[in-house]
Amino acid sequence: MLEVNPGLIVWTIITFVCLAILLRAFAWKPLLEALHKREEDMRSSLERAEQAKQEAERLLKENQEKLSHFEEDGKRIIEEHRAMGAKLKDDMLEKASKQYRNMMDQAKQEIDRDKEKALIQLRNEIASLAIQAAEKILDVTLDESKHRKIIDSYLKELPRN
Repeated sequence: MLEVNPGLIVWTIITFVCLAILLRAFAWKPLLEALHKREEDMRSSLERAEQAKQEAERLLKENQEKLSHFEEDGKRIIEEHRAMGAKLKDDMLEKASKQYRNMMDQAKQEIDRDKEKALIQLRNEIASLAIQAAEKILDVTLDESKHRKIIDSYLKELPRN
């Protein structure tokens, strides 16, 4: 059943070698080139991915620095506004205090003026009453201007209370 045929072996080897040469020339070389090209594409893709990763890390670091800077600026602005608010509050309190003191001074001056007016009015009334009393006592009409001078001088000598 099984027989070894030397001619068939030779033709099989020749066919195999021819097929190997044809495959090497037309199939193997293009396959290897396609594999090398694919390998090179993968390598360049990996390099680009690594570069993109490094760029992303750089941008992330840059953004974090900017965010930190913005946070510091925000804190600084808040502190400045707090300080301005405190200064404004102090200025308003000082202004209100000055206004209060001015109003109090004006009120005291007005009270002093009214008091002086009242004292003058009281002296005049007392002088009039004294003259009227003296007239009734003496039952004689006296010279009012002379007596007023006498009473005014007497009242000036009295303590002011």
